[in-house]
Amino acid sequence: MKRALVTGGSGGIGAAICRRLAADGVHVYVHANSRLREAEKIVSDIKAGGGSAAAVAFDVTDPVRTEADLQRMLEDGPIQIVVNNAGIHDDAVMPGMRQEQWSRVIDVSLNGFFNVTRPLLMTMIGTRWGRIVSVSSVAALAGNRGQTNYAAAKAGLHGATKALALELASRGITVNAVAPGIIASAMTEGLFPKEIIDALVPMKRAGTPEEVADLIGFLASERAGYISGQIVSINGAMI
Repeated sequence: MKRALVTGGSGGIGAAICRRLAADGVHVYVHANSRLREAEKIVSDIKAGGGSAAAVAFDVTDPVRTEADLQRMLEDGPIQIVVNNAGIHDDAVMPGMRQEQWSRVIDVSLNGFFNVTRPLLMTMIGTRWGRIVSVSSVAALAGNRGQTNYAAAKAGLHGATKALALELASRGITVNAVAPGIIASAMTEGLFPKEIIDALVPMKRAGTPEEVADLIGFLASERAGYISGQIVSINGAMI
């Protein structure tokens, strides 16, 4: 059984990714930072459905703690699927953005990618098989007012994805990013009323976490072995 780590697995999109991978027969580590209880509930749901999962908690911005926790997980065997889904918003227009707003958003999405992915690479290389998928955003492709920090962090993932894909291509490991547009969640419901979605999205609806998860499930599968170094948009034809 392959083993996967989904960072930010306790959120809406993260939970859908965890359930998709578990349904595909993967043992899933459902990661959380402060939301361990939610991660444990997702694990219970997966197990109730016949899947295999465990909850883990650490701060991806802490490289020492992250590596220590990952090394403990690796004692049970290699982690061959990594989904870098952890990310935060802290929006403000650039003239009014505080230094900590910039740094924290970059730290979670971009430094978190490095802190989680790097310690897993050598064991993944040893198996000659792996899938690394990072969750980006349409904001990294088109920009978004009030989100220079978020757009910069996610765009950084695009460059890292393409470079790492080249480094690992001969080792049977693919590296891709998925860039969702407006995805239905408790948070976006307040930010994007229907009239705004109708104006922004040609399909006239928000996407679902399950649609994002199905795409990531495919990229993490055997069938996607020749897809690497790609930024795959899922946004209802927004761009």
